[in-house]
Amino acid sequence: MLSRTMTPRKFSALYLLAGLAVSAYSQNSDGRVRVTSPDGNVVFILADAKTPNEAEPKKNGLRYAVDFHAKWLLDESNLGLKLQGSAAMGPQMHKVDVHTGQHDETYRIPVGKTSEVRDHYNSAVVDLADDAGRKMSVEVRAYDDGVAFRYLLPEQAGEKTVRIEKELTEFNYPKDATLYPLIVDGFQSSYEDEYQQRQVNGIHREWLMALPLLSEVPGAGWVAVTEADIENYPGMYLRKGDERNGLRAELSPQVDAQGKPGNGIAVETGPPVTTPWRVLMIGEEPGRLVESNIVLNLNPPSKIADTSWIKAGKSAWDWWSGEAAPSVSFKTGMNTATMKHFIDFASASGFPYMLIDAGWALANRKNAQDYAAVADITKIDPQIDMPELLRYAKEKNVRIWLWSHWTSVDKYVEQAFPLFEKWGVAGVKIDFMNRDDQWMTAWYRHVAELAAQHHLMIDFHGAFKPDGLRRTYPNVVTREGVMGKEYLKWSARVTPTHNTTLPFTRMLAGPLDYTPGAFGNATRAEFVARDKEPMAPNTRAHELALYVVLESPLMMVSDYPEHYAGQHDFEFIKQVPVTWDEIRVIAGRPMENITVARRSGKDWYVGSITNWDARTVKVPLSFLGEGKYTAEIYADAADADKVATHTEFTKQEVDRDTALEVKMAPGGGSAVWIHPESRD
Repeated sequence: MLSRTMTPRKFSALYLLAGLAVSAYSQNSDGRVRVTSPDGNVVFILADAKTPNEAEPKKNGLRYAVDFHAKWLLDESNLGLKLQGSAAMGPQMHKVDVHTGQHDETYRIPVGKTSEVRDHYNSAVVDLADDAGRKMSVEVRAYDDGVAFRYLLPEQAGEKTVRIEKELTEFNYPKDATLYPLIVDGFQSSYEDEYQQRQVNGIHREWLMALPLLSEVPGAGWVAVTEADIENYPGMYLRKGDERNGLRAELSPQVDAQGKPGNGIAVETGPPVTTPWRVLMIGEEPGRLVESNIVLNLNPPSKIADTSWIKAGKSAWDWWSGEAAPSVSFKTGMNTATMKHFIDFASASGFPYMLIDAGWALANRKNAQDYAAVADITKIDPQIDMPELLRYAKEKNVRIWLWSHWTSVDKYVEQAFPLFEKWGVAGVKIDFMNRDDQWMTAWYRHVAELAAQHHLMIDFHGAFKPDGLRRTYPNVVTREGVMGKEYLKWSARVTPTHNTTLPFTRMLAGPLDYTPGAFGNATRAEFVARDKEPMAPNTRAHELALYVVLESPLMMVSDYPEHYAGQHDFEFIKQVPVTWDEIRVIAGRPMENITVARRSGKDWYVGSITNWDARTVKVPLSFLGEGKYTAEIYADAADADKVATHTEFTKQEVDRDTALEVKMAPGGGSAVWIHPESRD
């Protein structure tokens, strides 16, 4: 399609000569289809088997490329599907017709990084066929912040079953790009690991990379590959492709409900087939990707008419440090007294929720950590007086979330969800799925729908990355799919470097239940992994900033209540919202640092964190409105490099012309609440 020796400017000149350079959709004389973003900066270029390939004439199949600001962001990359028992659909496909469109709407969401979302794109559906009469379409949407495409497969010659072995989808970079992959052990994964930094031509062929995958193409921009609207289809991963700087799609293979291998295919369903969107989030800086709502936009609108019961909020949580309480008079653990203690803490702190974790339901456990046991979640363990806890929580204006292993939900959901609604439970944290094959992705949707019918919110743990399901089912408020604070109980892996990477990688797909709130902060040298009274190897100010930097409409406050007592820093955690009207990423790079500003009403919150390097950053406040504001600043104290719990609290008058100077210790940060001096 595109010569690798042809410069972007030369290629653009072809369109200028044809008078087609500025249209939202166009075809030039040799049949290339071109879909351009509303602002004209992102261009998706599609070629079929009849389009000449100047660089490699023998490779004339269905393929695409992406241009950003007149520079190649992705070089020509193959498209297509391989169905069981037939030749691949792609290499011989030629264009039959093109249907174009435009769309621009703004909709509201109950919780998220912005309260309003603009869905603005230009589109094309390209109908294709091969000489055997097989048909397929590729649908393309071009946004200002990225592009997306998907395959549409109609019924073929009366065949009632479609069996897809694999996709031929490729992502080829024009040069040796820098990647930030999450390399997983296999398709059955919890996505809980560190992200790495690698060059694309240094990726090993056996490595399996989860999505989202962020990359920097030198001189061209940033692009992240992910997917959206996974319905009746497995999740997608990436491996090293045949091209030197290329990657190829790999689908999670089919397994049954018990996770046993299937028949060597990835998808088995009836026609027509609509695949998930293959999403390319695009920006000049990585922060623009963090601001994007493209994954949400690529999902169908909400199926829940009344979303007023879906409410964001912070939650007390017993699991992370629930048994570390030397100062209380009762025996701590999974019992009524401990749960009441956390309910009291949530109520006194103004938190709407308390999450009761594993152990409340009746199960035949060999030991307390036997999560594999299928608990009967319609029955209560004798150590817990659930009716009393529900009564007590209601009296304290706190609602309960309940943890469950997914196998228990799968077995008892028809009885449990109506029961939970009767109890007044706010939501369910469902854990240990660790799969995204076709059966499991369908199970997620089934659970989300049933939960919505019973006014239950959902937090998927042990989960694959978000795909925007929360637009269609806004009751799916967050999910894990990340190596979060829990790992500090047995390892030193959740580092400041990890924290500065997550916003640019995993969080691009959607909210992440990382569970911040550790007040046992330690320096790198002092940190010790331990189960009771766990530490965090970052400063206290870094910990506070995580409530702004990270996105989750259900945000844990993870430490034991007594650890917050008498700590002025806790005032920031009590104050900071968890759902927002606006987001601005001020600056940052993965593995180094990030500064995020979020607006709630007229107030702004700014969070800055750094890796192990001490750092000073300038934070211009040009996003503020007119008038004077007060900034309440929680910063690293001068000795925070030695005593990680030390912060310095100051107040400062600011306006939109102010630039804050943020000085961060190694593993440090800063958390700022900015509010108008005079409130209307």
